[in-house]
Amino acid sequence: MTKRYAQVTVAIGLIVGLATPVSAFTLRDALEAAYSNNPTLNAARAQVRVTDENVPIAKSAGRPQVFGDISGGLNRYFPSAGGPRYNNTQSFGITAQQNIFRGYRTENSIKQAKSSIKAERENLRSTEQDVLLDAVTAFMNVIRDTAIVNLRRSDLEFLTQQVQAARDRFDVGEGTRTDVSQAEARRAAAQSELNLAMANVNASRAVFQQIIGVKPKGLVARDTINRTGLPKSMEAAVDSGLNGHPVILAAMYNVDAARYNAQVIEGELLPTVSIEGGVNRTYNHGNLTSTSARIDSAQILGRVTIPIYQGGNVSSRVRQAKEQLGVAQLQGDVARDQVRAAAINAWGQYQAAEASIIAARAQVAASQIALNGVLEEQKVGQRTTLDVLDSQRELVNARVSLVSAERDRVVAAYALMSAAGRLTASSLGLSVRVYQPVEHYEKVKDKWFGLRTPDGR
Repeated sequence: MTKRYAQVTVAIGLIVGLATPVSAFTLRDALEAAYSNNPTLNAARAQVRVTDENVPIAKSAGRPQVFGDISGGLNRYFPSAGGPRYNNTQSFGITAQQNIFRGYRTENSIKQAKSSIKAERENLRSTEQDVLLDAVTAFMNVIRDTAIVNLRRSDLEFLTQQVQAARDRFDVGEGTRTDVSQAEARRAAAQSELNLAMANVNASRAVFQQIIGVKPKGLVARDTINRTGLPKSMEAAVDSGLNGHPVILAAMYNVDAARYNAQVIEGELLPTVSIEGGVNRTYNHGNLTSTSARIDSAQILGRVTIPIYQGGNVSSRVRQAKEQLGVAQLQGDVARDQVRAAAINAWGQYQAAEASIIAARAQVAASQIALNGVLEEQKVGQRTTLDVLDSQRELVNARVSLVSAERDRVVAAYALMSAAGRLTASSLGLSVRVYQPVEHYEKVKDKWFGLRTPDGR
């Protein structure tokens, strides 16, 4: 039995990364695939591009507005004497309008749009952290559940041998029916646990493909990721999160956007100054007049609009915007509390996983020695079949605990990096083309016209 468990140990080592298959798919590979393929992350990038367009929209209020106008009609008259008369009119014109002053609404709208873009970029970084952490979790879940399946399968083989051995002893009068029944019961339980483990690994594989975008093949738990950004203490994790977590930064930019929004609405109470100009050509002909006529005209007009009373609409919207500013400020406080709690929790989980691994390794070693001793003592009649079955159960449970603790430590490490605001493709040194949202912004921020997006759609 000692030789069999040595083989089991090697099998577990192959799963958790002590040996590497030729076509190994590491945690780094999983993170790089998720960064490139995950639809949630791609949707967040698209949302940033949507928000980028708010700047040219805001700038458009300070640009000229030009309109063309074409009209035509036929007027018929029926005087009391004589036949009907008619007059045919066609008109062509171009009108242009330029706002000179809008109560600072244009300037504040641009500032509001830029703050919203910065907030959306931080939301993208937060989504990136969430997706990468989900990828780590999905990867390690498949590693853990695959190892547990192999453990459960080896356990079932061991118990099958115990059933046969109990039956052989019973046949020669050295055992009892009770020994056979106990072994058969444990084997049935092991079969049930194996079925559950196989269901769990199938579910984990499905989640893996959903998040990472590829099927899990040749997985090894060799962690080649650069984790130099892992905080060295709980205080360092909290400070890093409070100073650079994207959730907090997004909340701060949202406060700025809310403040500018209130100023935009207040600008509606100020005068608006604009210049309008246009040229027009009109043709009149028919039997209402003796000759056809072409009339050309041009005009330029300065306009000052002074708001006096709008039924309380603007005042109400200003008060509403100020309340929204207060909400944004409170949400910033909520974000700080959430980041602080997440950092403390992640640090605790990481330390607990480290301790659990040490304890589980000691438990596995002790349980292995105990099982080997019980098996030898059973041969000389000093131990019963139930003693062997109990020792076997303790060893399997210890190995399952060790596999789970190894998984928990890796996940907790990356959760700690996420809580500190450092779980990004750049900080991890992933071999991917890092998405740069500023590239799209630079292409659209000053566009005056054009229906195609920068990528040609």
